[in-house]
Amino acid sequence: MPAEIDVAIIGAGVIGLATAHEITQGGKEVFVFEKNSTFGLETSSRNSEVIHAGIYYPEDSLKAKLCVEGKNLLYSFCDKHNIAYNKCGKIIVAADENEITQLEKLCDQGRRNGVDDLVLLARTELKKLEPNIQARAGLLSPSSGIFDSHNLLKFLYSQAREKGTEFVFDAAVIGIERAGAKYKVRIKDRDGTSAFIAHIVVNCAGLNSDRIAQLAGIDIVEAGYQLHYCKGEYFSLNSKYRNIVGKLIYPTPDQAGHGIHWRQALDGRVLLGPSAHYVQVIDYAVDETHKQYFYDSAKKFVPFVALEDLAPESAGIRPKLQGPGESFRDFVIAHEEKAGFPSLINLVGIESPGLTAALAIARYVGKMMS
Repeated sequence: MPAEIDVAIIGAGVIGLATAHEITQGGKEVFVFEKNSTFGLETSSRNSEVIHAGIYYPEDSLKAKLCVEGKNLLYSFCDKHNIAYNKCGKIIVAADENEITQLEKLCDQGRRNGVDDLVLLARTELKKLEPNIQARAGLLSPSSGIFDSHNLLKFLYSQAREKGTEFVFDAAVIGIERAGAKYKVRIKDRDGTSAFIAHIVVNCAGLNSDRIAQLAGIDIVEAGYQLHYCKGEYFSLNSKYRNIVGKLIYPTPDQAGHGIHWRQALDGRVLLGPSAHYVQVIDYAVDETHKQYFYDSAKKFVPFVALEDLAPESAGIRPKLQGPGESFRDFVIAHEEKAGFPSLINLVGIESPGLTAALAIARYVGKMMS
């Protein structure tokens, strides 16, 4: 480990990997520090693997702009590097008149965000596309899909390494201190504690990004960077449900997430989820007593689902900036020079659509550094 480096990226989730892949091409000496034993073990690998279109987010928000840009970049990237995907499309379904009104608003929102292929579906049109779905109406998003996020992570990691990025695993950042225009970064690893100087620090620490910002000297309460953990669980369905639905099926969204949706993964498994409930502690256990809730949610639009066909699958945690009942919060991607921290870039609250937007987020950070 050299005494001084150009760029320290903290966190080897998809955002840290994509950022390393992007900026290493500029000839900078880049090190990525990850507290876990390898890359992508948290939010990046515990999600729906959905490529979002850019429908849900307020116009001109980073979430909207980077999702739309990121979706296009991601499909091209997958094509170029043989990463599997299925542009199967998505239908957001309405169960009643109130939800039809919501669909119309979502359609307008998406079009304002540059999603120009959305189609509102009457009941008969919906039935033609998905005969096994029961709903009053739908909003079709043809450019939504699913992809192999694990292979994306592996590819970004291997490419960043090939281009010269150094990865340091099992290395927790325990201190960040201004040293003129640079930063003294302390890490704790298997060999104890050590320190080095970084010209630029990029905080991509996901679930711990608020803590890393605080270590650097940011008042996270005053800055609005304090994170709230929102847990999402998944249940799988019996294999007899394979291929009865071709598209992603989403309910109209709720406050904390996009609602329990139906997804057939690339390997053919049929999955329901994620749910959304706020938690104080990070754990990835699935509560089997939540099966009834998943069943009730799915039965609204797939009435022949049977309770005994559901089984606990997996869980993930979203790093949300908004707490329970609070309104929309955008991604924080901030060069902290104005706050008195030159060459510190914080990425906080990178939840959905962060996976879809990852390549666009990396470009955005790269431009901040140029």
